[in-house]
Formats: sequence, structure tokens, C-alpha cells
Amino acid sequence: MNEFFGPIIHSFTRKDAIQTGDLVDVSSMGREAGIRFPVAITAATYQRIVKPDEAAKSMGESEEGRLWDVLYMFSVYARRSVGSEMNFSLVATFNGYPQEVNLNAVIGPGDDFAPVITIMLPTED
Repeated sequence: MNEFFGPIIHSFTRKDAIQTGDLVDVSSMGREAGIRFPVAITAATYQRIVKPDEAAKSMGESEEGRLWDVLYMFSVYARRSVGSEMNFSLVATFNGYPQEVNLNAVIGPGDDFAPVITIMLPTED
């Protein structure tokens, strides 16, 4: 790679993204949901979808429960999907009302080229 493109000037790895908080590693719960590969969620997705607002909390929703919902629905869609990118949806409560949430997931090589999964909002890449 060095010969064709020249020397690497700067790199930002998946590990770096997790350390800086750009990605949230949710691999532990992912394994509980039957996901074999490491999985991370973008910080924006975590803040907007996983963290419940006050209305959702008052209805009994929790951060852990919403994270489980995201990972479980990803695993359901992934079993029926072909390819390295997929869209999936789930229902979550916002401001006291249930709403459908669309998310994207990408399966690709991680820092060591082993498969990893990243879940994000449709507006992210």
C-alpha cells in the first residue's frame, strides 16, 4: 500500500473510535443476543435511540432494555439478510409515543481484518 498510495499520514482505527466515544462497544450484550462478531453502535445512535427520554423512562423503558431491542432486531434481520449492509427497524417510545426507528448496519473488517458490525442512523456512514 505504501508504494502505490504513498506513506500513511494519519489513521483512526475502530479501537480509537471506541476510546474517543465515537463508537460504543456493545459486544457483550451482542453475544447475549446471539451475535457472533464484535458490535458497536455510533454515539449518535446510542444517544438518540438507546438512551430513553424522561417520558420513556416513566413508562418503564431502560437503557439496557432499549439496547437489547436494537441488538435483537438487528439479529432477526441479519439472519434473513444477504450482503455486508442492511437496514432494519424497531419501535421505540419517544415523548410518550411509539415510533418506528430505522437503522443501518454494516459488517466489515475491523482493525485486525476480522469481521465487525457497526449499527448507525440512516444519516451516518
